Amino acid sequence: MNETKKAVVLVSGGLDSATVLAMAKSRGFECYALAVDYGQRHRSELDAAARVARENGVELKILPLDLRAIGGSALTADIDVPEEETAGIPVTYVPARNTIMLSLALAWAEVLGSDDIFIGVNAVDYSGYPDCRPEFIAAYQQMARLATRAGVEGGKVTIHTPLIDLSKAEIIRQGSELGVDYSLTVSCYQADSEGQACGVCDSCRIRKEGFRAAGITDPTRYS
Repeated sequence: MNETKKAVVLVSGGLDSATVLAMAKSRGFECYALAVDYGQRHRSELDAAARVARENGVELKILPLDLRAIGGSALTADIDVPEEETAGIPVTYVPARNTIMLSLALAWAEVLGSDDIFIGVNAVDYSGYPDCRPEFIAAYQQMARLATRAGVEGGKVTIHTPLIDLSKAEIIRQGSELGVDYSLTVSCYQADSEGQACGVCDSCRIRKEGFRAAGITDPTRYS
């Protein structure tokens, strides 16, 4: 009998990562969910991550790593979250966040004996973040294969990005087909303590448009 493969899945509590977790499970992986408490403004997403993991029957590990000590982002410093569209890399970009989170996932994967990491980066509706591009993922995967014991001993670390070329509407349709309950998720950059979304930040706009384009009722609770 073939042993079930283990995978670490980065779960933020948002729409994309909930979809990725469902996709990893549908591919037969034994999933281990990882969330990071990095001092984010929208802390209700951690509660959402716990709900999503529980709904999927998987273990959730929450690692504390307070990036407020570095700041530089509207999500980790006293900088207003924009409520209008902005050009270029937005102020909600958290410096090196995906690099840091992938590194934590890589470390846990080594301990678990896993060669597979799933992350919900998206290069279509990605809000201008440089660490959501295919070039970044390819470079990180190559680094992971060079920098780990598993890689040196012949393992092939794979960073799975099943959403990278999908529109938000396509993500929502595929997740809905897999039974994802999007009412459990929080995407808003400035959601309140109850997880209610502002409805006006970049993330809210992209999410609302995604449900509209998918022709699926938006279950988001707006304040």
